[in-house]
Amino acid sequence: QVQLMESGGGSVQAGGSLRLSCVASGHRGRGYCMGYFRQVPGKEREGIATIDYSSYSTYTTYYSDSVKGRFTISPDNAKKGVHLQMNSLEPEDTAMYYCALKDVCYHSDSLISRGFDHWGQGTQVAVSS
Repeated sequence: QVQLMESGGGSVQAGGSLRLSCVASGHRGRGYCMGYFRQVPGKEREGIATIDYSSYSTYTTYYSDSVKGRFTISPDNAKKGVHLQMNSLEPEDTAMYYCALKDVCYHSDSLISRGFDHWGQGTQVAVSS
């Protein structure tokens, strides 16, 4: 059974930074696609950053325009997981953040929630002005 354990999140003032982490257990295969989505009440879940980690230990990252240049996603070299470093946070970044996992992602579907098979419990990020 695949499980995703999330950590990080919290509250910060605008311009500040936070770091989210997500570790997967029970997933078979060396390659994986893992990333973060966020959601605010009344809106659709938005894909913001994903990483496609191949079985050859190379990876490709994908970002939404809303976070490109401010957020950085990276693999956890010790575990099957990812870190999301969030800098220059804005009040508009306030949301529930979810980690998600599937076997592989491509440019066309890397930030689309449909198709991700496994989800974390979510962690709240609040940015005050």
